[in-house]
Amino acid sequence: MDRITYVFMDFDGVTHPWGEVEDFRCLPLIESVVREFEEVRIVISSDWRMLFSLQKLVARFAEDIRPRVVGVTPHVLPKQGAELHGLRERESMLWLAQHEADFTTAPWCAIDDAPGNWLSRSRLILTDFKRGFTDEDAGAMRRMLQGFREGVPALEKPRSGFRWAS
Repeated sequence: MDRITYVFMDFDGVTHPWGEVEDFRCLPLIESVVREFEEVRIVISSDWRMLFSLQKLVARFAEDIRPRVVGVTPHVLPKQGAELHGLRERESMLWLAQHEADFTTAPWCAIDDAPGNWLSRSRLILTDFKRGFTDEDAGAMRRMLQGFREGVPALEKPRSGFRWAS
């Protein structure tokens, strides 16, 4: 198996259109991409992580994908409004630093509908919140994951304000 690749995943606006029935109608398409890449592990970065237990969140996924959902990102409370920009990325990098020996080179991407949550845009699969995850997004995700698998170093280092060791 290739090196583990992490997918930090939002729910609203990704697994279903934002503001509509929370039926996770787009999740099967995300799972179909994940099945193509055995090295992928999912970390939930959605605000749902503050409302539901990991067990309840994992239950939303297909049975064969559930073991690949490996956690939720920590919740960081911003001290000022400006800290909201890129907050999900900072939370994700904290999670990665706790779970990867060399987190600065760990392959990761994010699926989210809010670009302000992520400063490292080359690692973001940005969904349309009115539609959720689409076939087009699935293609972008496949290309990104294939690039990680092939060791393509084209992705930028995170710019989250996280203090990177030199």
